[in-house]
Amino acid sequence: MSANDSPPSLYAVHEPVFPRRVKGTFRNLKWIIMAVTLGIYYITPWLRWDRGPSLPDQAVLVDLANRRFFFFMIEIWPDEFYFVAGLLIMAGLGLFLFTSALGRVWCGYACPQTVWTDLYILVERWIEGDRNARVRLYHQKWNAQKVRLRAIKWLVWFLIGLATGGAWIFYFTDAPTLFWALLDGTAHPVAYVTMAILTFTTFFFGGFAREQICIYACPWPRIQAAMMDEDTLVVAYREWRGEPRGKLRKPDDAEAEKQGDCIDCMACVNVCPMGIDIRKGQQLECITCALCIDACDEVMDRIGKPRGLIDYMALKDETVERAGGKARNIWKHIFRPRTLLYTALWASVGVAMVAALFLRSPIGLNVTPVRNPLYVTLKDGTIRNTYEVRLHNKHGEERPFHVSVTAEEALEISLEGRDNTVVNVPADGTLTQRIYVTAAPGSKAADGGLLEMRFWVVDLTEATDRVSADTVFHGKGE
Repeated sequence: MSANDSPPSLYAVHEPVFPRRVKGTFRNLKWIIMAVTLGIYYITPWLRWDRGPSLPDQAVLVDLANRRFFFFMIEIWPDEFYFVAGLLIMAGLGLFLFTSALGRVWCGYACPQTVWTDLYILVERWIEGDRNARVRLYHQKWNAQKVRLRAIKWLVWFLIGLATGGAWIFYFTDAPTLFWALLDGTAHPVAYVTMAILTFTTFFFGGFAREQICIYACPWPRIQAAMMDEDTLVVAYREWRGEPRGKLRKPDDAEAEKQGDCIDCMACVNVCPMGIDIRKGQQLECITCALCIDACDEVMDRIGKPRGLIDYMALKDETVERAGGKARNIWKHIFRPRTLLYTALWASVGVAMVAALFLRSPIGLNVTPVRNPLYVTLKDGTIRNTYEVRLHNKHGEERPFHVSVTAEEALEISLEGRDNTVVNVPADGTLTQRIYVTAAPGSKAADGGLLEMRFWVVDLTEATDRVSADTVFHGKGE
């Protein structure tokens, strides 16, 4: 290479993918999942749930101001974050389970990038036409028609992105109130900024980046191999049946007997949202959406060949089918030790969370000793310790809580600013109360070192509800 020659480029210009419309079982399944998931996302913030006069009536609400999460009848507080952790663990195990059984089925059907891209492609097809029309428009020079079609498409895309960003922020405050505040310009700037960011990302990811997000930005294609084995069902091309491929020939043609079932019609390629050719084998770009199965089955029906040239199959069955044998039952691939293990782990976390949800106490208690000083000696020799006690009432109405202590030695308590040991805690709220614990002069508790003690809180409305917290009493002999 001469000094004037430039090195070859390692990058290719991106060619947009224009998938063709297809009908079939898997396409219908994707429509259903898209409608259900988008419906849940857009509608959920507007659902109401009556929790009483002191609580918000939005069914699903992430109340950051008061550090609470509401999900219909369930309320999660910050000290119960383990429920959120449990849900994340279940989501991870569920992803492992589905990937182990059916490959990247999550990517192909329920991933937000896939769902919104499907929606954007649907809008594009309505406005610009099917694949061939969109390809022609893409290569066409800019004129009045192209400007008009692109402007309409981009406007609809923008409105979808705007609705997406708006729906997201509605989960964090009362949806109707925020909606009107957004319209009259009185909403918090954070709401407008969040909407702008989500509108742009939805518009760009779903309208322009599309398959590039799955290929270059998402780490899951590189991780999924660890979840898969030779029993995993993936979309594959039966090369031993389809090759050698060639154009459709008449039955009396001498070359027809030598030809495989694939007529090289490119239907599987033209419907692929990732723009790949499944006939080249397993590829990182494949999201297992199975649209190529629908397209190929449609062609096989037209030419009188059996379906299944492209189908869900396991690597273990390839050798058997090549030898003329019959593949194993699909359920034997799905229900195997690995998937059963993932199912058991997933179910155990779910059962543990449900049990914890029903067994949790409706009242809470947190005790913090005041350590500066550790104790105070009163005039009569009494030793006094001070504690900050945080009481939590998870009921929908105000409740009276009785506070007491137990220890091996006799101790007395008094509540700052109160004549007795009963505290009224507001509905669905917390109250911090300073409490003094004293030991009589000359007692073992006063003259000794550390004494283990326990705070008890009892809900006087329902005496069966009580909680405790362990701490220590500091004597002057410490």
